[in-house]
Amino acid sequence: MEYDITLLVVLALVGIVAGGINTVAGGGSNLTLPVLMLLGLPADVANGTNRVAVALQCVVGIRGFRNHDRLDEAAILPILVPTLTGGVVGSLAAAIIPVTALKPILLITIISMSLIILIRPNFIAPPDGTPVVDVRDNRGAWWMLVFAGIYSGFVQAGVGFILLAALAGGLRYDLVRANALKMVCSLGSTLIALGVFLYFDMIRWVPGLILAVGTMLGAWGSVKFAVRAKQSTIKWFLFVMTLCSCVAALVF
Repeated sequence: MEYDITLLVVLALVGIVAGGINTVAGGGSNLTLPVLMLLGLPADVANGTNRVAVALQCVVGIRGFRNHDRLDEAAILPILVPTLTGGVVGSLAAAIIPVTALKPILLITIISMSLIILIRPNFIAPPDGTPVVDVRDNRGAWWMLVFAGIYSGFVQAGVGFILLAALAGGLRYDLVRANALKMVCSLGSTLIALGVFLYFDMIRWVPGLILAVGTMLGAWGSVKFAVRAKQSTIKWFLFVMTLCSCVAALVF
């Protein structure tokens, strides 16, 4: 398949922006999926191809947060169990169910997060010194991670908001550490999705890897921003991204 060179360059540039957004908040795939479809990829193939960039972006983000000592490694396995369980279900469903089926759920989730940030900002951005809750002691957060895994395996776009609601809102991590664990969860569910999409021949490697170059650069730069920024700055950046994702979900 031949691709428009100009669109491939645009794809890489959009990837930088999307990688940055995904690392600090979520919703970057709302930018990348339309560009992939402009290249001529069907929606399901664009969905699969996008996962190549998401996976590599997560690897860079995780390494960055770990190097800055912002990754709670002891929590990784307990948090991955519900996330990967949902990821298997969502990835299999993505091969047979239209992506648009989950759009209403995504919109409700994003709008709810926007309202929570405005009305109860301490829910999504816990004050300094707030004790972290073990996921095994919070069934609500456990099931939210299962749902995040299902959604991530299904379509990916906007899953960061669901993961942050579970990790910051439910388990009370500060937004920097929540973002670090969010990248771990995204990587796990994305690797499962990649296996499923690869089996169904729903990945195109040329645009996927070009997009990945951009998302990795964006993730690298955003980690540096996240570990230096105030929690309130990240919180309002998250709020802006929820509004932008609402618009993108309605348009696309």
